[in-house]
Amino acid sequence: MKLVSWNVNGLRAVLQRGFLDFFKGSDADVLCLQETKAHPDQLNHLDWPPGYHHVWNWAEKPGYSGTAVFSRGKPLKVTYGMGIAEHDREGRIINAEFEDFILVNVYTPNSKRDLLRLDYRTREWDVAYRRHLKKLERRKPVIFCGDLNVAHQAIDIARPKGNERNAGFTIEERTTFTALLKAGFIDTFREFEKGGGHYTWWSMMPGVRAKNIGWRIDYFGISAALRPRLKDAFIWPHVMGSDHCPVGIELE
Repeated sequence: MKLVSWNVNGLRAVLQRGFLDFFKGSDADVLCLQETKAHPDQLNHLDWPPGYHHVWNWAEKPGYSGTAVFSRGKPLKVTYGMGIAEHDREGRIINAEFEDFILVNVYTPNSKRDLLRLDYRTREWDVAYRRHLKKLERRKPVIFCGDLNVAHQAIDIARPKGNERNAGFTIEERTTFTALLKAGFIDTFREFEKGGGHYTWWSMMPGVRAKNIGWRIDYFGISAALRPRLKDAFIWPHVMGSDHCPVGIELE
């Protein structure tokens, strides 16, 4: 079973850059998108690849945030957000329950320039999100994926020293991500690759991506109970169209 996640930074924009060809060629059993910036009614004219069920969560603010999940086979149950109004207005979470796991597609809030949203992000959102995953895990093992907006370790960012107080690499954000893993979840990519130089986001400034000056901020995490089924975890930096690239896992 192949699961793929991609922050597309605007689905309508990436559709003009070959997204449907990517989707068809990905052979994904489940495809999770973040930062769709669209309401599904704006996409009714599209011919999605056949055989997929799709669900959407969108922000109250038009053209902002948003998530989507495409799956071969309809989920048993779908819910949206964490059940906390202050966190659920931006369309950032879809929870899709399947036979033997619950998938959580997430687009974590950015702490913003000058760290204007750092306290909300780390003291409120991250704490609530961890509790949300653990609550779901009482029923079934959990897979979470998406743009977590944090480079966890120095090897997850090309220039760690120059970014220590920048959003996405503060000690506060890294600490809350560590707490998430310590709560019983596995960073799947690090089960297969221990070295640096593997990134999922690059600034859109000229030459940055070509030089691989990037950050690894997109993840698949799994409950420890699913580790025996984990066959592979991968990053597809060759896929263009967004400032992020897709990531994924394969399960037996």
